[in-house]
Amino acid sequence: MKIAEFPVSAARASVAAALTEDMAADDITTLWSVPADLIATAEVSTRQPGVVAGLPVVPEVFARTDPQVQVESLVADGARVQAGDVLVRLTGPARSLITAERTVLNFLQRLCGIATFTDRFVQAVAGTPARILDTRKTAPGLRALDKYAVTVGGGSNHRLSLAAMVLLKENHIAAAGGVTAAIEAVRKGMAESGTRVPIEVEVQTVAEAWEALEALEPLEAPVALETLKTLNALETGVGWLLLDNMEPADIEEVVRVRAGRPGGAEILLEASGNVTLDRVRTIADTGVDLISIGALTHSAPALDLTMLIALDEDRPRLR
Repeated sequence: MKIAEFPVSAARASVAAALTEDMAADDITTLWSVPADLIATAEVSTRQPGVVAGLPVVPEVFARTDPQVQVESLVADGARVQAGDVLVRLTGPARSLITAERTVLNFLQRLCGIATFTDRFVQAVAGTPARILDTRKTAPGLRALDKYAVTVGGGSNHRLSLAAMVLLKENHIAAAGGVTAAIEAVRKGMAESGTRVPIEVEVQTVAEAWEALEALEPLEAPVALETLKTLNALETGVGWLLLDNMEPADIEEVVRVRAGRPGGAEILLEASGNVTLDRVRTIADTGVDLISIGALTHSAPALDLTMLIALDEDRPRLR
């Protein structure tokens, strides 16, 4: 799976907010205890195995904290590391290294954790057609970075925002008066606005899935399912079904129903809800195309990283 482009603008905004939150310019402990002219080297290393993600954040932190700090990444995003491996080496004023330490680790531990957790799900479904998706259950203000880390771990991104596509969930359907009414209302809205975006419909039973399949018209120009699975063809207007908290036997039934419907291959099936590492392979074996997992970004354990400094005795102090 291709890693998404690193979201530089989002990273810069997130770094600025993090440093402001930490009041990095007023780090009184460091200002009062560390000599202003002291040069040091620091290494960020991991205490456990994992997948590396978020390294481009580090130079963004020091671009704001102290551009004198030299940042050397010893691995790349996507690398698999073992306990004790060094990810980044930093050289510069000791004050700057120590002040930025927590901000650097907060970003890297979170993003490496998401990539590592995602990788575990991806490996669990290896050999099946199913792809692993994230959700919008991201940390407020960190969505672009969280979703980037998912792709580093081999997963794919679902919609980035509410404007990316239509996703008719339980409350939308109830307010619209049912599955068919909701789909018809959306199609009318798309026609009036002159836009064409994918429509995904959340269903909880086989009967609701059948109704949604009947209401989702086939595409005028069919698109290969493998192309749609890349999630890079959002302009196609393909229909999706989100099978929410359905048992594997019911998911298999929906897969069979889709296969027997004209144009059914143009409809993506996404399973979601209570997806754990113990259950994900069983869900993948039903034949669904996509499995979305909120836990990738809301419950991924942080990768245990540390940053330690050593005084650089070969360098003169700052003048």
